Amino acid sequence: MPTAPLRSVTPTIDVYVKLAQYPIMSDRIRLRMREELFRRGVISQQKFEKEVKEMAVESQQREGLRDPSNQEDEATWQKRVEIVREMHTDMYFANNLGSALLDQLIEETLRNDETPDKATDLNFNPEIAPWALLFSQGEIYDALPPPEKEKIKHHLQEIKVVLIKRLMSDQLPFIAIARDVFTISDLRWVYDRMIGGGKIGGKASGMMLAWKILAKNEPDWGPHIQQQVAIPETFFIGSEIIYEFIYHNKLTRFLNQKYLSKEEMEQQYPAIVKAHLAAELPDITVEQLRETLERLDGRPFIVRSSSLLEDHIDYSFAGQYRSYFCPNQRDPETNLAALKEAIKRVYASTFNPRAMAERQKHGLIDYDERMAIMIQPLVGHVYGRYFLPTVIGTGRSDTPWHKNTAMQVEDGCLRLVWGLAGRIVDPLNTQQSSIIMLSHPQKRPELTEGTPYSQTQREVRLIDLDANEQKTVPVKKILKPDYPFLEYVATPDPDISDSYHITFDYLAQDPKFVKLMRSALMRLKKVYQKPVVVEFTVDIIPTRTGVDYKLYILQCHTSD
Repeated sequence: MPTAPLRSVTPTIDVYVKLAQYPIMSDRIRLRMREELFRRGVISQQKFEKEVKEMAVESQQREGLRDPSNQEDEATWQKRVEIVREMHTDMYFANNLGSALLDQLIEETLRNDETPDKATDLNFNPEIAPWALLFSQGEIYDALPPPEKEKIKHHLQEIKVVLIKRLMSDQLPFIAIARDVFTISDLRWVYDRMIGGGKIGGKASGMMLAWKILAKNEPDWGPHIQQQVAIPETFFIGSEIIYEFIYHNKLTRFLNQKYLSKEEMEQQYPAIVKAHLAAELPDITVEQLRETLERLDGRPFIVRSSSLLEDHIDYSFAGQYRSYFCPNQRDPETNLAALKEAIKRVYASTFNPRAMAERQKHGLIDYDERMAIMIQPLVGHVYGRYFLPTVIGTGRSDTPWHKNTAMQVEDGCLRLVWGLAGRIVDPLNTQQSSIIMLSHPQKRPELTEGTPYSQTQREVRLIDLDANEQKTVPVKKILKPDYPFLEYVATPDPDISDSYHITFDYLAQDPKFVKLMRSALMRLKKVYQKPVVVEFTVDIIPTRTGVDYKLYILQCHTSD
């Protein structure tokens, strides 16, 4: 018995039911429907979108939201608007253009899907298109052969710009670089690893951009080092979650902290931290965090701040907000509790008086600062009961503080430490570390004559896996002859048996390492067209013929 077509007695429902038969393509079909409505003068796009927003607000009121701007997060609002837009599209089209034209648009959409050369047309407005459609069309463009891709590169650029603005940043200097670096698959990689809506923040965006600049096969930018560069496996908590957290827990009373005096902010900050720790994250976020912990599979990780202002092209805000290490060595619920506490502490650091002062310094106190977060497994190795990176450091593409004019400051420099580290960009005399000038790597500023080891690293930060905590311990207590990377990080003490100094002499004398780091810094500087500061860790990989290096980018911003 033949199946009768689905029908309805009303035009609007008839359109809805017909589109329900195309669940994947319906977004694209509705975009064509709106284009016809606008093109034929049934309604202007501006008036249509105005009506959609008005109807969305009315729907909030019907659903009992008395304070919609505070009770509904951005992601939910956008979902509401999309649903209302679909309904409004069906209504206008059904009442003005009819079923016959709809059938024609469906046929056109089907043909475009089946014919690759027609799929290159951009027949929708990317600014208001749903995520799925942007990625779908962008992937079609990205997969085209170079001659065909050249013809539609303006369409591809527009889609990438929209995705970059939604996912990362709407700052024009960032977009101007990022649109020529990221592929659609790069942006989908970020989207697929996000918890919640909003942006991934400045630190995460800077890390992603630096990684892809270094990985891109672009001869004009310098030596190709794609196989030697990576980032840690990363998960992102979108910048909208903090607002949902604040409103759900009635923490809005703290939002005006930025207008208080420095003394008042400092006085109230401990209470802000306490209130954040007592608050609860949204249930759906907690479930996604459980899934993230499963994927981390017992590896130690770090919860890193990534506010919208961090690593801006014109100012870095580096070190203004907090990040926290999580050993992740207990049962799932204990590990989850530690992760939630770390996230709440990062959120509380948004109100840190020092960060507020930095915003005032740059005239950004009125900026709507939102905090996104990165969750990253630590790069390193297990050594006995401890976990620690072999090399972590900061690289600068210039060396403004160095006074030896014989050295080429434009070649850059590195500051290296063994183990975990916070920011290590302080002046030379405030932190024990190893300095490598990339123009003269064997001339070591910190290894002064007479007392060659007075400035070398004395303590190491690491994860004590058994104790499930971060510790700072003397290097002499930890570093022993059985450490597998001993020759790469340390030099034997000439006077004391089985005692070592952290010098990284092997790396300073290895042309392969020096070339990798110089190439990375110079490539970033060339693309940014400004001096850069990069925080990184290096995985040392011994081989039969020597040693290879894997450079993991943790952060990148222009030099203040």
